[in-house]
Amino acid sequence: LPKNWPSRIQNCNQILDCRHHACHSNLCNLKATLSQAQKHIVVLGAGESGLGAAKLALHQGYSVWLSDAGMPKPDFQDILKSLGIAYEVGQHSLDKILSAHQIIKSPGIPDAAPVVLAAKEKGISVISEIEFAYQHTTVPVIGITGSNGKTTTTMLVHHMLQKAGLNAGLCGNIGNSMAAMVCDGNNYDYFVAELSSFQLDGIETFKPKVAILLNISPDHLDRYEYKMEKYRASKMRIALNQGPEDYFIYCAEDEELALAMAENPIQSSLLPFALHEHNKEGAYTLAENIIININKDLFTMSINDLALQGKHNLHNSMAAGITGKVLELRKELIRESLEDFQSVEHRLEPVINVHGISFINDSKATNVNATWYALESMKSPVVWIAGGVDKGNDYAQLEPLVAEKVKALVCLGKDNSKLIAAFGDVVDVLIEAESMAEAVHAAYTVGKKGDSVLLSPCCASFDLFESYEDRGRQFKEQVFKL
Repeated sequence: LPKNWPSRIQNCNQILDCRHHACHSNLCNLKATLSQAQKHIVVLGAGESGLGAAKLALHQGYSVWLSDAGMPKPDFQDILKSLGIAYEVGQHSLDKILSAHQIIKSPGIPDAAPVVLAAKEKGISVISEIEFAYQHTTVPVIGITGSNGKTTTTMLVHHMLQKAGLNAGLCGNIGNSMAAMVCDGNNYDYFVAELSSFQLDGIETFKPKVAILLNISPDHLDRYEYKMEKYRASKMRIALNQGPEDYFIYCAEDEELALAMAENPIQSSLLPFALHEHNKEGAYTLAENIIININKDLFTMSINDLALQGKHNLHNSMAAGITGKVLELRKELIRESLEDFQSVEHRLEPVINVHGISFINDSKATNVNATWYALESMKSPVVWIAGGVDKGNDYAQLEPLVAEKVKALVCLGKDNSKLIAAFGDVVDVLIEAESMAEAVHAAYTVGKKGDSVLLSPCCASFDLFESYEDRGRQFKEQVFKL
């Protein structure tokens, strides 16, 4: 652009009444481009979502600057350099951040962070990468959230759409940036997005065509002032902007979810799923069969034919099945998708049997409810590996299952005091470990033929590991070393 473009755009205004279509169109496009170039976007955090947001902002013609208080991966920094995006690491320069017209925040940065509070106090819009992506696409979104099961359900819905020959983008909390996918020019038919409460906290206009809320149980309460009503409200934001033409698929058996719906009324078309029979549209089970009823068109399938077994997976399969019906996919295709889906890594993932001891990787279980489902599904005596960063867990609901099924507890974390206090008098054997190698060796030593060693941590991973994926892979690596 010429150095004197601000004065030149004033000249554009004077001749926009030109009746020549090409002149008018080109000048309008120039004005829009210059307007975007004047808008300064600041991205906080250089993880997957931050990098995607920066790419999309640059693609849309905005002025972009990125700030990360930590140290991003070297390859992420290389990408920023190659794109010509200015950035800083190791700090947040408040004066530069507060010069933004809009801030796109990583979900890992709390709303209570000083830099975020300062921006909001100045009246600067602070949004999530999901919101920013949504503002720049017309592709319909299928959004999936819940305290547990959202990764499995997201992948199951994506599997179903791919099987139908649709170009579906898999994104969100599952690891792929929706913003990056918006600007990759891949002409998607749908985005299938796993959504965390942190991502939903930063939405303004985001409106999925299909919203799935699987369940609500205590999780991340440290981010919500340890108030369940605030966490419930966060999850309900998935339906915040939906209207009667949109669909809200939810578990009718979840007490916390029922409270959330009472506290946060929604306008979309309701499609419940439950294990008990009901007379509403949606899904239920009857005589070992799943029944899905949409507009009096019934889909029936035997529970025994599902690829994913267990009560919690039955909920996941019903939610995915309803989605398939809403999108008017063929019944046979829905059935095949639910039959041949491959389970998710780190979620009740069988690893190997060593001298009669089964090892199971459930590293994705980062809260009490997820671990409850894991323990509930165990049919043999359990050596349980748990621990990590506690997020305000209440272990009381686990005590009956632990007393019934767990023969030994291996505590893996920097601070195991809360686990020891909760289960020290419940299990016969309690061991502390400071590394995955130590934990796996201890579990193998105390286990006997016919036992199961279950890694279901109940906690976040960031005290000893980079992520729950890193924790799960280290577990498998150490098991194979046996």
